[in-house]
Amino acid sequence: MVTEKEVEAIGQTLVDTAQPLPARFRALFTLRNLGGRAAVDWISRAFGDSSALLKHELAYCLGQMQDEAAIPVLVRVLEDTRQEPMVRHEAGEALGAIGNPDVLDVLKRYSEDPVVEVAETCQLAVRRLEWLQENKEEPGASPYLSVDPAPPAEETDVAKLRETLLDESRTLFDRYRAMFALRNLGSREAVLALADGLRCGSALFRHEIGYVLGQMQHEACVPQLTAALRSRAESPMVRHECAEALGSIARASCLETLRAFAHDEERVVRESCEVALDMYEYENGSQFQYADGLCKLQASA
Repeated sequence: MVTEKEVEAIGQTLVDTAQPLPARFRALFTLRNLGGRAAVDWISRAFGDSSALLKHELAYCLGQMQDEAAIPVLVRVLEDTRQEPMVRHEAGEALGAIGNPDVLDVLKRYSEDPVVEVAETCQLAVRRLEWLQENKEEPGASPYLSVDPAPPAEETDVAKLRETLLDESRTLFDRYRAMFALRNLGSREAVLALADGLRCGSALFRHEIGYVLGQMQHEACVPQLTAALRSRAESPMVRHECAEALGSIARASCLETLRAFAHDEERVVRESCEVALDMYEYENGSQFQYADGLCKLQASA
């Protein structure tokens, strides 16, 4: 049983700006795994941080926890136009992930937001909540244990799913459903179909492709992720997700690129490479788990 003091110590690491960012990330994911009101409260306290990357991950974790206690802070972050677009977008996605239809009105309002990534995210979150209401059930459990912004399509033919994925005349929700169906198939062919999505028009869509490829951890997409990270013309929101994906894939072919872009002029890209290098070490090391805040705390006691 985790004590209140242990949760507090991990929370203090998360909010301590003097701590290296990878240590704060590990504390965050430890809190996500522990769950409970105290964990939600500590995560919520960090939204005043100057790192857009950290705040984006705070919102992501609150959505994955699916704790309705997080709804008020996520609504505040979504409504706060001083927050970076990638942070507001993740707050909108998290509200959809929690699954409470009470937030539909807020999400519909921000579906018209002037920031396109925020608007598209809220449109997707509305469709997810409507889908849950229409189907009276949660989508089947993700093989990656994640709460996804759309349920996977029932189609299993890679060519047909690829066609839907890349068809920009289709709704974003349908294309996301194809994306998650391809991810769940997990084959090399599915990975390459998804990697083609890095050339699509929506930055939000490309960013989600990067996230999904990181979940799959398949080396076949390293060249496409590397090209997206290297492109100065690409949205920082996409480049950051591609960097984290390379850290998750953690092959030798990823290391040089991550080291090179750990000094990028875009803060969110720099920080993502720093976190990705820590993930690379974890994936190639003997540590039992990435979210090791509790283990470290208990080892030092």
